[in-house]
Amino acid sequence: MIRRLCRSLRLRLALFASLAMLLLNVVVGAFVLFGVRSEAADIRAYDVSSQALRVLLMVKRNQLPPTVPADGLDGIQVIDSAGRVVSSTPNLAGLPRLTTAIPHRNTANDVAELCDLRGFPGRCELVIALHAYQPDGAWVVYAFGPAVPWYVSPQVILFQIGVAALLVALTWFGVSRVVARTLAPVHNITKRLAEITAGGGGIRLPVPENVDDEIRTLAETGNQMLERLESAMKKQEEAVEQQRRFAGDASHDLRSPITAMRAQVEDALLNPGDADWHATGEALLASLDRLQAIVADLLTLTRLDAGAPSSRERVELSELVTAETDRPRSKNVVTTLEPGVAVTGDRLQLARLMTNLLDNAERHAESQIVVTVRRQGEEAVLEVLDDGAGITPEQRETVFQRFTRLDAARNRDAGGTGLGLPIAREIAQAHRGTLTIEDSERGARFVVRLPIRAD
Repeated sequence: MIRRLCRSLRLRLALFASLAMLLLNVVVGAFVLFGVRSEAADIRAYDVSSQALRVLLMVKRNQLPPTVPADGLDGIQVIDSAGRVVSSTPNLAGLPRLTTAIPHRNTANDVAELCDLRGFPGRCELVIALHAYQPDGAWVVYAFGPAVPWYVSPQVILFQIGVAALLVALTWFGVSRVVARTLAPVHNITKRLAEITAGGGGIRLPVPENVDDEIRTLAETGNQMLERLESAMKKQEEAVEQQRRFAGDASHDLRSPITAMRAQVEDALLNPGDADWHATGEALLASLDRLQAIVADLLTLTRLDAGAPSSRERVELSELVTAETDRPRSKNVVTTLEPGVAVTGDRLQLARLMTNLLDNAERHAESQIVVTVRRQGEEAVLEVLDDGAGITPEQRETVFQRFTRLDAARNRDAGGTGLGLPIAREIAQAHRGTLTIEDSERGARFVVRLPIRAD
């Protein structure tokens, strides 16, 4: 129970503040008590001196009797110039001089608080000493009154204890209330955080109103963190879903050539004498080529996803396009190349990007492919345009998904892997560029934008 209370910030702060207030009351009370006692001692000394002056007048008038009344004092002694006791109150009769501590030399009158005097054992007395100058020398009148105790009176102590207790209680109550109101938003934030679960999207921490302090900053920062976490979770879910679809599509595309090869071999084995083994071998080689292309593309995508290191060198896009378009193709390739358009990148990867775009255009073009290289501001622009049927706007992002082939592509080229365009986009992004499909009057217009080399 005690450990649980010690974990409460409100109780700890209230306890510390109350202890500090108690300590402050003790220190201030000690100074106040000292001042009150000094004042009370001065008043007591004045009263005792008044009674001693009465006896002093008796000495001056030669009217001093052997015994004088106490008149509210604890005792009086009159000492002549020879040091003999010539008069005293009845309670001190027969006693010798009680003290020589006062008056001090060259001091006419003196006051002191003396303890354990012969006539007052076990207690302290306020002693007033007055000189009475007589013809035979200086006489001393001693007046003894009760000393003021250190606590002055029980009422003073009780009053100080009451004030201290009241201030400590008020401090405890005030600090506890202030801390409770201050920490109320923290409790609300803690309660809301406890309600957030893995599926609790959209929940936000309560932000305190009409305040601008650390707790408000904490709530706002927590909400920003929750937004980032939700965004990261959504991206992760999308990535998992994409990976699931990718695995399903990959397994399907890998099974297709394997299934075809198995069917061809089984068919030939059923009738080995009548089988055309040469045609069967060519069919198997075609299926193996397709299988090899899929595996090679998968390995390329894996390296790009893993951020495999690549070289960084100056690459002239016009020279790169010229080298890729010089190879014979089934469609006519027309180039418009601006010289001096250079980028920084991996020559082999950029050549693979260009080859994939040309292969895609070749599959869909009717008769012609147009390749353009130009500089636009601080970007190098590479365009590949075919005169085919084109791609509808709603399918322009779909073609960049892995293993995605539109119906037209399947009809034109059943041997495609569906990975060429995704690989091309990954290469463009690895070079801090973009690959998009933009509007054109006819066909599909693929546009690559890369940062111009600094030099």
